[in-house]
Amino acid sequence: SYPAALVERIVAAVPGRDVLSVGCGTGIDARQFRAAGCEVLGVEPDARMARFARDTGVEVEVATFEAWDAAGRTFDAVVAAQAWHWVDPVAGAVKAAQVLRPGGRLAVFWNSFQAPDEVAEALGAAYRRVLPGAPDPRSATGGPEPYALLCEKAADGMRQAGAFGEPEQWRFAWERVYTRDEWLDQVPTSGLFTRLGPEQLDEVLTSVGTALDAIGGAFTMTYTTVAVVTLRTS
Repeated sequence: SYPAALVERIVAAVPGRDVLSVGCGTGIDARQFRAAGCEVLGVEPDARMARFARDTGVEVEVATFEAWDAAGRTFDAVVAAQAWHWVDPVAGAVKAAQVLRPGGRLAVFWNSFQAPDEVAEALGAAYRRVLPGAPDPRSATGGPEPYALLCEKAADGMRQAGAFGEPEQWRFAWERVYTRDEWLDQVPTSGLFTRLGPEQLDEVLTSVGTALDAIGGAFTMTYTTVAVVTLRTS
């Protein structure tokens, strides 16, 4: 999920409650904005994810954002949670400007996380054993700095669109405690681990589960959510 403080700040900064979620995936951010009192429409290119989101009550249209037909609809906020790097930064900003009401906001954001050393080592060791030559275990859990390039690309696209004020960067630090089972549920859905076959994935999960058992069966993950936000000018 994403920090409540981020959702609250975006909602407080826009003139109304109509939100468009770009690349909404399974609807995680959309449900958070709905819980904050917003009407949310998702745009998602993956029909399977769109079906999942619809099953949770989120309205979703299947399309890439650049090709999506707004049919004259406008919004108070356009948000993209962990998805804007799949969108052309200039074309996406231009499209967002077209569907945003004056005074609305474009807000794109990503979660970065810093795993405890023993968890990062367990993930990396298991992955390297299954696929020799895999990246360093900390490469996927290195905190917010790897996202600096994504943020700068997003901000440049907003500037080039010519319809926004100067982009701002926001950061939110937070933590979450994961049990062994919660983390093992999440591992197959992220990054390099999505590329593994069933037998390889089972080996990784067994190794990571054993490592988590050895440190007490739970750990605290440190997150930083980085956001680039800009105002749609008149």
